[in-house]
Amino acid sequence: MKVLSLKLDDEIFNEAEEITHELHIARNRYINEAVRIYNLVQKKRLLKKQLAKESALTSKESMDVLHEFERLLDEN
Repeated sequence: MKVLSLKLDDEIFNEAEEITHELHIARNRYINEAVRIYNLVQKKRLLKKQLAKESALTSKESMDVLHEFERLLDEN
């Protein structure tokens, strides 16, 4: 486990303190879980962005193939 020095805005810290107190969990556990969930969200966003980019590339190639097939059909 890595040691980390962290600065939080007072409002965020106070809210986290209230929640950890109500849930009876350690602040460290709460922050670890929050970062884990945030990482999942960011990975999903990055994957969505990458898929959209690759989909656009594939779409263009698919249209090129379609036009080529249409051209071949028109010749016959």
